Amino acid sequence: MPGNPNISLKPMLSKAESKSSMTTKVARSIIDSEAAQRRAKTERLRQARIAQEAADREAAASQPEPVKKTPVRKSRAKAAK
Repeated sequence: MPGNPNISLKPMLSKAESKSSMTTKVARSIIDSEAAQRRAKTERLRQARIAQEAADREAAASQPEPVKKTPVRKSRAKAAK
């Protein structure tokens, strides 16, 4: 006996179940969209930070090392007076 193509194999959802299913689908799509935007922003900021750190290292390497001055020692004789 051939099967009837008009009969679906899924059980029919009640009105409340179909509304909650639709709400769940919409909420999940919103949450997934926000998560994707957050990941994209994080990656963009990470790349900007890496580029900035590289530029800072390059700038620091091009500047000469500052000459350190030796501290001047005070005489003990002056302190004793």
